[in-house]
This record gives sequence, structure tokens and C-alpha cells, in this order.
Amino acid sequence: MAVIGKVITRQFRLSLRWPLINRKQRAYSIFGSKSSSSRTYTLNKEVKSIPLLFVKNFCTLNRHTKVMGALSPLDPSSFSRPEFAVIKHIDLSYKVDFEKKILHGTSVLTVQVLDYIEDLILDTNNLIIERIEMKDGTPLNYKLDDPVPNFGSKLTITLPQSAAPEQKLQIKITYSTVPSATALQWLDPNQTSGKKHPYLFSQCQPVHARSILPCQDTPAVKFTYEAEVTAPEEFTVLMSAIRGESKGNKTSFSQPVPIPSYLLALAVGVLESRRLGPRSHVWSEKDEIEQSAWEFAETEKYLQAAERLCGPYQWTQYDLLVLPPSFPYGGMENPCLTFVTPTLLAGDRSQADVIVHEIMHSWTGNLVTNRNFEHFWLNEGFTVFLERKVAASLIEDQVEAKKSRDFESILGLQELSETVISNLGVDNPLTRLVPDLNNTHPDDSFSRVPYEKGSLFLRYLEDLIGGPAIFDEFLRSYLNHFQRKSIDTDQFKDYLLNYFKDNEKLSQVDWDTWFFKNGMPPIIPDYDTSMTKSVKSLLEKINEPITNYSFSDVRSFSPHQMINLLQSLIDQDPLPLDKLNELGDVYKISKSKNTEITYRWLRLCIKSKDETKLSDVFAFINLQGRMKYVRPIYRDLYAWEDVRDRAIENFLKNEPYMMHVTAYTLRKDLHLSE
Repeated sequence: MAVIGKVITRQFRLSLRWPLINRKQRAYSIFGSKSSSSRTYTLNKEVKSIPLLFVKNFCTLNRHTKVMGALSPLDPSSFSRPEFAVIKHIDLSYKVDFEKKILHGTSVLTVQVLDYIEDLILDTNNLIIERIEMKDGTPLNYKLDDPVPNFGSKLTITLPQSAAPEQKLQIKITYSTVPSATALQWLDPNQTSGKKHPYLFSQCQPVHARSILPCQDTPAVKFTYEAEVTAPEEFTVLMSAIRGESKGNKTSFSQPVPIPSYLLALAVGVLESRRLGPRSHVWSEKDEIEQSAWEFAETEKYLQAAERLCGPYQWTQYDLLVLPPSFPYGGMENPCLTFVTPTLLAGDRSQADVIVHEIMHSWTGNLVTNRNFEHFWLNEGFTVFLERKVAASLIEDQVEAKKSRDFESILGLQELSETVISNLGVDNPLTRLVPDLNNTHPDDSFSRVPYEKGSLFLRYLEDLIGGPAIFDEFLRSYLNHFQRKSIDTDQFKDYLLNYFKDNEKLSQVDWDTWFFKNGMPPIIPDYDTSMTKSVKSLLEKINEPITNYSFSDVRSFSPHQMINLLQSLIDQDPLPLDKLNELGDVYKISKSKNTEITYRWLRLCIKSKDETKLSDVFAFINLQGRMKYVRPIYRDLYAWEDVRDRAIENFLKNEPYMMHVTAYTLRKDLHLSE
């Protein structure tokens, strides 16, 4: 954790050696000098009240933090203070209780002290703390503050004596989760394809790890971990780690590469697996296993292509887990075990770009990580950029490869345009590449902006500097220099400028506009549009007053060209119903098994107010929980006033079966919560 010890501490170092104030008087709140209630657990004297003078002085030292509403100086979404002490390793034990829908946990935290401290601050969210002690059994006092909505509670552990820099501590915490833990989804048997057994999976990104273990829930902190999970014998247990021995009802895991807390992952279900390659398996329930093995059979080819660009894969194994349909994302890049949605099972491998995207996270995001989620583009923008480069590298003809890469970028630009102009609005501060997340939950900032605006920015830099041959060397240097660290945008910029210190073209970059201004990017790269010409030609034909449709119009279209056509239709005025239905039938769109096509087709039906398609729309959003699909569709339904109440009723009926992040964001989309 050199980045914390050597870089961060220089900016935020605050000595804790006040000789006139004892350790029990050093409780504080960053939300002002007004006292707030909290729960204090002490083994001797009652904690004293906070001296007003101390609160005033402390808040003066942290004026920016208090005024801006951040939870801590380094990360607006975390209470923890890793500039003083940082978790380096966790020994984790879980017992899975399907009946009560809770995890019984024990965590032994190995903490490296960076400054003089008398307590350790961790993030929690609705955890039931049973006891906290040193690893040798010495009991520790602790205080659990009242929760901050959506962020959880600050846990302050009082050390038995002051700790000094370079000292290592081992603290053991025994606790349990609650059934509503935001990182977990507990599925009843009827929510699984097998219909016989329950299922459990996690989603800790961005800040939900604190609901399954007390931790420094900020990507600034990376730790290794060992784990042992107890579950019924007929269940398979998987984690974001190398799977060790499975004996009886216990399975062990080891993750020797440091990870941020959001990459901790757990899944427990009755699963089968198939080998995909020398370092990969795919896991799923029995009903999906053969289709999954076929769909993802080229995983090793993608891994090798990624290594040619980025260097050796450092995580040993790369497995895939096809989750039940309620999983809220296309994929989640958990190390050693990528989670994917079953909506990728298109039957034609046309959604392989999602797998390439998750593979690229093995370098950008997992090895080089954003320091907090204000710099999320360093994870996602880089990954989209690399994903398209790697996918293009698999095409032998270099001219066709560039056309394909640029076409994928144009599709991304379409999504970015809809997000910025139609959904968020061009003046929304969340359209910035580096947004201010003080008082904003990272879940609320999730959009295509960091993905597509970030990727477009990198493409702009690549073209400006001299093209892929030059920029690829920089990418490898950047990944090698910052691997296993967490960084921010300034560190990226400084490294880029130093690497290309003799390249005068970088003086043209308007850094402030790119990073901190609202709206669309200031410059759009000169993409090759040859693959869009046939789509544009057909679009003109469709928009003519009288049109004769023929399947030959789209016979040669790739799935992505069909997506481009449908997205272009979404972006324009709605088609008359008779015209839309004829188009759907003749072009065989309405019967497509590709969810990317089905999703856009159903949105077109909503925009044209086709009431006969509402049953299909509700079936689609009720059968899967991928936010990329369900959020825009629910927003479209809300905008259709005649069906708004029906959409809200449908959501409320299905909300109990959704994962927390899906329900949380849909409530806001439907204006049911602020």
C-alpha cells in the first residue's frame, strides 16, 4: 500500500498526539459540532463527552471535509482513515444460513499503522457486532455511530494502547449480517432455474462490502485474503479468489493479489462447471451449463489477446459464473471469478464484448484501481478503451479491424449521447468525467458517462499523440508502474505528461474541460463511419412516407449493425404503429433472442405507445434485473402517462425480488424516493 503511505499521507497527515486529551475524548463527527447519538461499547468507564474546544479545532482542521459533507478526507463515501492505518490482509470465515438469510462472520484484520493512532475507524452497514478483540483475545472497546442513510455506520475501535508507525495489529471481529444486507441477494428456490435449492450471491461494488464485513470500504485500500466458508454439502461455494480444498461443508480460498473491498465476492448455489481452457471454467446451474460453455468457449483466446496488449495475467485463474437473471449488471470483474448475467446467452456469441470487457478489468480496475469513485473513469473508461482495442486485434485484416473498433466506438457514443442529453441533462454535474461525490452516493452516479466519455477521452489522446503504436507503449508502462496501487486522475495526468514530456501536442489538451465540465465531450474523434453507411441508408428509407420493407434490407447486417439501427430509431421521433409493427415482423426483430436487440425493440414499442406490447415489456423487465435494460424501460414507461401507474404497480410487486442496487435506483427513476 505504498500509494497510501507515501503519497496520500503527505497531503492529509494529521498528528493524533494530543497530550492533554485522553483517548476516550477523541470521538468526533464530521457533520458539525452538534452532538450526535451513537452506541458505545466499553468494558470499563463510560465514554466522556466531547470537549467543545476540541470539536471546534478539529472541524477547523477539516473545514473542507465538513462543509462538503464528505465522510472522510480521502473518500467522500467512506468513514475510514487509511492515511493513519491500513488493512493489509484479512482472514475471513463465513457460515451461510439460508434459513435466516444471514452470514455469520469472523474477520481477523491485519493492520499496518502509518501514523500515531489510538483507534481504528472502519465502515459498517447494518452489521450485528458480537465482539471485537485483539487476535490474542484481549477485549476491545468500540463505538458504533448512528447510521448515515445509504452509507452505514462508522465503527471506531479503541486500541488497548497507542500504536506507532510500522507497527502491525491483528484485530478479530465477530459479527453477522442482516437479511437485508445491501451486498447480498438471497434467492428462494422458485427464483432459480432448478427450482429446488436457494441461491446466494453478492455485489459489493461500489460501497456495499461494509454490509458483509467491517472494513475500510474504499478502493484506496487493497488487501489480500484467506477465507473459509461453511455451507450445506450439496452447495458449491465460489469466491473472488483461488479455490482451495472443499471438504465436507467447508471450502477454503486464497487471494494472494491485493484487492479493494468492492472486489470481495461470494456465491453459493447448486452449480455445475465445464472447462473452457487451461485456466478457465464456467459455472452455472445445470439448466444453463451447456449453453454457457458454448457461449464462452473462446475465453482463452480473449485472455491471450489481452496479455499481448497489457502484459501477463496475474490472477492465475479466470473463471466465469453465470448468475440467475436478477443480477443487476452485464458482468462484474471479481478477480478469478467474473460474474455475468444470463442475458449474454444469445446463442450467437454476439455479446462476447462483455467478456472481453471483464477480462480487461484484470488490468484496469483490478490491478490499477481508482482511489475513490470520483475517479471511476480510470476503471471503466480505460477498460472500454482496451476492450475495443483487444476485440479489434482479433481481426486479421487491419483495415477491417479499425472499422470494427470505430463502429463499436460509435455505438458507445450513441449510448453516451442518450445518457447525457436525454437522461441526465447536459447541465448535470454527474456528466463530468471527474464528478464531485460529496453528498452523492456512488450508486446514484452510475451511468455510461465514465465508461464512454472516459474511453473517448483516451481515444482522443491516442490520436493526438500519434496513434496506437505510440500510445500502446504508454499503456503498458502505465499499467506496470501503477499495478497493485490505487490512483486518482491527477496521478494519471502527471504520469502521461512526464512520459510524453517531449510531445508538444499535449499542450492542446483542455484538461479542465475534459475532467470537470458538464455535458458531452468537447471533441469527438474522427471515427471511420463506413460500417454505419448501410444503416444510415436504411434509416432514410424507413423514414420515407411510403416504404416497402424486405428482409434483404438487413440480411447482411451484423447484430451490432442492427443495434445501431434500432438505437438510431430510438433517438428520433416515434414511428407510426403500423410502420413499426411491419418493420419488426419483416426484419424479424420482434422474435430476436439477442437481448440487446429485444431491449431496443421494446423501447421502440413503448415510444410508439403500442399497448399490445405491454405484456411483452413487463415480462422482459420482470424476468431479468440487468439495470442497463430495466432502468431505461421503466423511465420510458414512467414518461407514458397512461401506463405510469401500471409501471409503478409492477415495480412494487417485483421489488422484493430485486437486488438492492436495482430497487434503489428504480425507486428514484420512478420518483418514489429522492
